Formats: sequence, structure tokens, C-alpha cells
Amino acid sequence: MKHATKKIPSYLRISVLVLVLFAVLSVFSIHILRVKLLQNAQEMGTYFTKNYSAEEQNNITIYQTLIELGTQYLDEQTARGSEAEKMQRWMDDLFSNITTMLGNQSVNLYAVIDGKLMSANAWPDMQTYDFRATDWYQQAIAAAGTPIFTNVYTDQITGKPVVTVAQKGTLTDNILVFDVFLENFHAYANHSVLPEGACYFLCDQTGVPLYYATDSDMSYTQALTYMQSIFPGIQDNSLAPYDANVTDLSGRAQGVYYSQMSNGWISVVTIPFNTILYELRRFITIFAIVFVLFVAGVAVLTVRDFRMNRKIKRVDDTARVLGNSYYAIYRIDYEHNTYEVIKSAPDVQPILGKQGQYDVLLHTIEQVVDAGTYQAFADSFSIQNIRKLVAEQVYDFGGDYLRRFGQLKKWVNVRLLFDAALPPSEVVLCFREVEQEKTEQLKQFALLKSALESAQKNEAAKTDFFNNMSHEMRTPLNAILGLSELARSHLDDSKKIDTYLDKIQYSGRQLLDLINDLLEIAQLERGKLSFDCAPMDLQKCVTECTEIFQALAVREKKDFSVFFSLTDTMVMGNAARISQILNNLLSNAFKYSHAGASISISVNQCGAPPNANYQIIVSDTGIGISPEFLPHIFDSYSRETRFTTKNVIGTGLGMPIVKRLIDEMNGKISVESQLGQGTTFTVTLPLTVTQPEAPKDTPASVHFTLAGKRILLAEDNEINMEITKEILFMHDVVVTPVWNGKQAVQAFLDSEPFYFDAILMDMLMPEMNGCEAAKAIRSSDRPDAKQIPILAVTANAFAEDIAMTTEAGMNAHIEKPIDFELLCQTLSHLIQNS
Repeated sequence: MKHATKKIPSYLRISVLVLVLFAVLSVFSIHILRVKLLQNAQEMGTYFTKNYSAEEQNNITIYQTLIELGTQYLDEQTARGSEAEKMQRWMDDLFSNITTMLGNQSVNLYAVIDGKLMSANAWPDMQTYDFRATDWYQQAIAAAGTPIFTNVYTDQITGKPVVTVAQKGTLTDNILVFDVFLENFHAYANHSVLPEGACYFLCDQTGVPLYYATDSDMSYTQALTYMQSIFPGIQDNSLAPYDANVTDLSGRAQGVYYSQMSNGWISVVTIPFNTILYELRRFITIFAIVFVLFVAGVAVLTVRDFRMNRKIKRVDDTARVLGNSYYAIYRIDYEHNTYEVIKSAPDVQPILGKQGQYDVLLHTIEQVVDAGTYQAFADSFSIQNIRKLVAEQVYDFGGDYLRRFGQLKKWVNVRLLFDAALPPSEVVLCFREVEQEKTEQLKQFALLKSALESAQKNEAAKTDFFNNMSHEMRTPLNAILGLSELARSHLDDSKKIDTYLDKIQYSGRQLLDLINDLLEIAQLERGKLSFDCAPMDLQKCVTECTEIFQALAVREKKDFSVFFSLTDTMVMGNAARISQILNNLLSNAFKYSHAGASISISVNQCGAPPNANYQIIVSDTGIGISPEFLPHIFDSYSRETRFTTKNVIGTGLGMPIVKRLIDEMNGKISVESQLGQGTTFTVTLPLTVTQPEAPKDTPASVHFTLAGKRILLAEDNEINMEITKEILFMHDVVVTPVWNGKQAVQAFLDSEPFYFDAILMDMLMPEMNGCEAAKAIRSSDRPDAKQIPILAVTANAFAEDIAMTTEAGMNAHIEKPIDFELLCQTLSHLIQNS
């Protein structure tokens, strides 16, 4: 599929073009303005240097005039042969006049007369001073009567930096000398007009500052360092171009402007580029603001256009997807009774064309649907009904019908859509194939109908089950209550009381079996039962399970036989679950057979190790199962209601439990039965053959008694407390009773360490339950807290309940009703090994 090329909006193209032109013109303008500003700065800097040079030249002229007049006078006096004393007085007067004119300590005056050094201000060792070796002497001799100015040097007398002005006489070799101190060189008159941040330097011919003026606190050493970095560029004129610059001590770019005086000294002005280009920066700032605003405007328009285009594209894509899901779309004008084809089915496209009268569209639809269907369609989508639907603001109207596509019929959904966005008097009529959806709907409807029927049957089965359960549970319960009354009435007849107690115990066990079946099926439905495998002897397991039925067969006068055809008896399996399956199957065989019946169980091995199938067949010649109930024998809550003996008690859950157990072991079970002839169950279990375990050497067991042992008993039910206490008393056990978990913890903590030999703990108790109490005891810091045996004695018999007691630190789990023989055995084992 080709993707449409995305067009850039015209306004965006124009905006980008204007932006580019504006940027180019702005960059060019900035360049021109920068050049102009730098050139103006050069003119201004040069003006300053020349102006300052002229001012300094005036000072130099004063020194030149004074020294020329002094030298002329010195020549005249020498020519007249004036005495040294007179010459000294003249020098003193000249020095006095100069200091009066220029200021005290501004100059030092001395002269070389007839090869001797004379001074108006004599200093020690003057007569030994080697003046001929000095620069001023040599320069003055070489100048031959023209005043000379030395570079800056340090005066030996004052230690200050000075410049020496000297001139040789024209008639003699006498030399007049002025030492001028640097503070006499300045440009006070024009310093105030320098631009912000500008600096002025007056330098000698080597670039050493005689005077400098800056806005900052620059030391003379810093000024000297700065000028030494600038001076090479002045000498080679590399700083002459208008855009040349140097970096000052603070890292700022500086323009450098200079001019040379008549005596070779140089005036230098440096101006920061920031000051020179200040107007440029302001212009750039204004330009940047305008540019950013312009770009922001373009960006806002672009984002808005992008979002709008994206929204339009999404709408178009959505409309295209929706349009693709319909095989035909028409716009109907119900005022003019016309249609316009947006999309049409291939089989009617030649007939409909691009537009036409609405009646033609209806007539075309009539050709592809059944007569009954078309009449309902014509009534629903007539112009009159369309007007009515629009007037009632029904925005979506339609339904499903069968349409012919050539030789096939398929389900189609038709929709009449109305929206305020459409032009007045227009609606959209669209058609979509829904064959797969409709088929799935019909299938789902059939499944729901079937599920409903199944649920109704299951509910009825549950109702029947609970009705039967009510009868089944009341029967042994009635026996228990009735026999208890009879026993109370015959307290003086021990034989009858023994009989009544035997029957009460029998009825109680029947009731316990009913309850166990209910709990078992609940656990199976929740997937909570454990199926751990371990090495076991299958033949031994079956033998032990069938032994209890041998006595029953004798008592009920039935023939019971067991057969084995096994090569390998040691397998990996769950002996308890296999015994449970056999007990259920054999119990039913004995229940549903009369005296004289034959019952048999055979165990056969099919296949060789390591993975073999073991087949267990349980057969009886009992009353059999009706053909109606046989398919439901493994259904939960289902019971045979015909041809059963009235004295059989049970939940009807035995077979569902057996089926679930066998399924969990990946086995299979089948049943064959005929009324009056008997039933055969065939169980096939895949079991892995294993080797028999080597017998363990166990020492001869030593007889252990509970007599004298101290037991802490926690039980909140009075009857259970009384029964348990009496049984333990019968074994000479010392019992400490408590009524909740909190009391149990306190009794343990209050006792001497190792006083109690064991703790029997009920689970559901007030104040603190059994698990909480066990955790509290185990977490205490007593020396016996970790090793004292704690037994859970509870009616909570599910696997998760056992897991909870184990997690709480209990050593064993005894179910209620209590098997006291098992309880005593467990107590003996735990106490003996604690």
C-alpha cells in the first residue's frame, strides 16, 4: 500500500523562507554594524592617543625649552670663563626657578662642566659617579646639541623610576641634565572623556609605562606586564587593523590604539570590545527577541497545524477503517428521496450507479433478500420511518438479516446513522457482513442455553443431594440421640448399656464418614489434596486394605476373594490414596449386595518396568446399577434412586471422589453393570516400578508409658475438655487445663522450665488462637521453648490447616473426633524423642 506524501503547509513554507531571509539579512547587518563600530572605535582611540600625545608634547616642550635655555646660558658662561662658584650659584637659581614653576621634587638638576659633575642638589659620592657610562651622557654627546629623552630607568639616588632630559652645548662639551620623575607625566585634562573601561598608557620607546590611567586598581607591575604583552604588536603594526585586539589581565578582549610622539614615546589607549560593541549587543538582543518571538509564532502555528493535521489524519484513518468494515455505504436525502453511493457491493454496483432515487435502492435490496425479510426491511427503512427516527433523534438504528451473495447466504448488519454534523435532511445507510460474528453469537447462545440447562439440572441434583443428605445425616444422628436416651433409662443394665454404646459408636462413625466424604469432595474440587509419591509395596497395600473386609464378609455371609498377578510389587505411589480408592469400591460392593453374593478383587500387572500399568478389578454379584443412572455414577451430587436398599447410608459422593483421585494419578476407571446381576469396576493406574528399600536396623523398642507426664491442655469446648481430660487421666497423665491460647502461653511462661512434657492445642479459641499461641511459646526465651512437643488437636483437617500448624511450630496434627489411641501413640513418640 502506497503512503500518501505529507505536504508542508504553504504558510509554513513562507514562514521558513521569511525566517531564513530575516536571519541572513540580520547576520549581514550585524557584520556591517560590527565593522562600523570597530572602525569608529579605532578613529576615536587614535584621536584620544593623538590628543594625549599633544598634551604630553606640551610638557616635553617645556622641558626642551628649559634645557635649551640652560644649555645656551651654560655655553656663554663657560666662554666668559666664569668661575665654578658662580656656575654653582647659577645652577641653584635655575633649580629654584624650575621647582617653583613645575613643583617641588618634580626634577633633579645637574650638569657636566669641564669634565666635572656639578649639581644643584648634590648627593654623596657624586664626585666618584661614572657619568660617562650612562645612557643620557652617551645619547647627549651623540645628539651634538639636540635635547635627548632617555627611556625609563631607576634613579640610583632616590630609587624612583625617572626619565632623563639632557643636552650638550653647541660651543662646548658641557651637558645640562634634568632628571624628571614619572609623576610629572599625566593627561588629567582628557582622562575623563575616555569610554567606560578604557585605559591610557604613556610609554617610552621600549614600552615601559611612564604614566597610566585605568578604571581598575591596576598596580604598576600589572601595567608593565600588560604593556609588555601589547608592545610587540605595536612595533610590528599587527594591532593596526580596526578589528585587531588583545586580551587584558582579566581575559577581556581590548582594542588597541596608539600614536608616537616626537621624542619616540608612545601614547596607547585600550578600549574593551564590550564597550565598543555595546550597541551591537543591544541590537543583537533586540534581534534575538524578535527572532525568538517569530520562531515561537511559527512553532505555535506549526504545532497547532501538526496537531490539527494529526487529528484530521486520525479521523480520516478512523473513518477509513470504519468504512473498510462496511461493504456498502449510502447517503440518503430523505427530503428529495434520493441516494448517493459512497461505497457499493460489487453485485449491485452496475444497477445503482453513483446516485439515484431511493426507491431504486430499496428495489435492488429486495432482489437479494427473502420476501419476509424485505417487507420488514422496507417498513423499517422507508422514507417515512427515516423522518420519524430523525425527528425522535434516534442516531443509530438497525439490525441483522440474511442476504444472498451469489449462491451463498450470509448474515448482514444494516445501520441507519444520523448526526448533526451531516447536512440537513441527510442520513447514512451502511451494510456490514457479520456472518462470523452471528455464527459465533448463535453458537454462544446455544452454549449458554446448554449451560443453563446443565446448571438447572445440577441445581436440581444438588437439591436432591442435600435432601438425601439431610435424611442420611439425621439417620445416624437420630440413632445417637435415641440410644443415648435409652442408655440413660437403663443405667442399671450394663449389658444393654454396652450394646447401646456400641451402636452409638457405630452411628457416630457413620456420621463421621458422611462428613469426611463432604470434606473430601470439597478439597478435590478446590485442588487442595496432596498426591505425594513414595516407594510402596502394592500387594501389601491391597492386602492390608482387604483384611478388614474379610471379617465383614463372614458376618454378612458373603464370599470374598483376592487375587494377585504381579511381577513387580514395589512401585512409586501414594498408598493412602490407593487405599481410599479400594475402600470406596469394596464398601459399595458390600453395601449393594445381599447375603450369598460373591465379591472379588484382582490386581494385575500390565507391561514391563520401569513404567507399567497396574489394573485393579472389583466385581460383585449385587443388585447392580440402573441403565439411567450408570452414565451419572461419577457425577457429584448424583445418587441412584431406584432399586436400592433402604438401609444403606451414604452421601453418594464415593464414586465422584474415586474418579477425581484416579484422574489426579493419571489413571482411568470404567464400570459395567446390569440390574440384578452385579457390577464390575476396572481401575488402571500407571505406576513406576522401583526397588525395595533395604531393611533398617532398628533397636528393640522400649516400653514407654505416659504415666506421670505433665500435659498442658488448651481447649475452649467444655465437653471436648472433659473427654480429653478423662482419657488422659486414664493413662495417669497430670493435666493442666486452660480455656484459650492466651492462658496457654501464660501458663507455660509461669511454669518452671521443662515442667510440662507436652502441649495439646486447640486451633479456634478466643483471646488467642492455637497458631498464635504456638508462635508465642516458640519465640519465648525459655530453654524449653524450642523443644517442647506441641500437638494441634482440631477439627480443621484440610491440608492448608496442617500447613498452618506446621508453620506455627507445632510437631503434629490430631484431627477431631480424636482417635485417642493415635493421640497416645503420638504423645509417647514425641515426648520420648524430645
